Amino acid sequence: MTTDPDDLELSDAEADALHDMQLGIEYVYRAYGNLLEFHHELGHAMDRMSDAEDALREAGHDEWADELRDDHLPSGAISDQWTFELVEEFSEEFLEEVDAFEDDVREELADGVDHVTERRQKRRLRDRAERGERDGRDDGSSD
Repeated sequence: MTTDPDDLELSDAEADALHDMQLGIEYVYRAYGNLLEFHHELGHAMDRMSDAEDALREAGHDEWADELRDDHLPSGAISDQWTFELVEEFSEEFLEEVDAFEDDVREELADGVDHVTERRQKRRLRDRAERGERDGRDDGSSD
């Protein structure tokens, strides 16, 4: 597998598609991270609610403690699913599939090379620096 993006025979449209897919998959992973954070935060919240059950019972409020124990603590976050089940379902039914799809497209179009746009940008910027060229933007100075 080559890692030199200049060795790839990609059209501009293919390079753009790969870049959009790379960004898209990165956002999917960020969303997955947010889902994991939701899972952990809700877990901490439920731990605190469990502590509240004990405190309610100690304070003589058995009815409230029983309702918390029986109705709220065991219930799922969404449609009776606990957050770990949401995380697993997202991972198995979406994340793994879309990640594999992106891998397949990248393998076919770019010989498996990822971050093609960024690799090309890195090469251009380093080549320009080696030649001592300016980037062509007006810096406001006069000659």
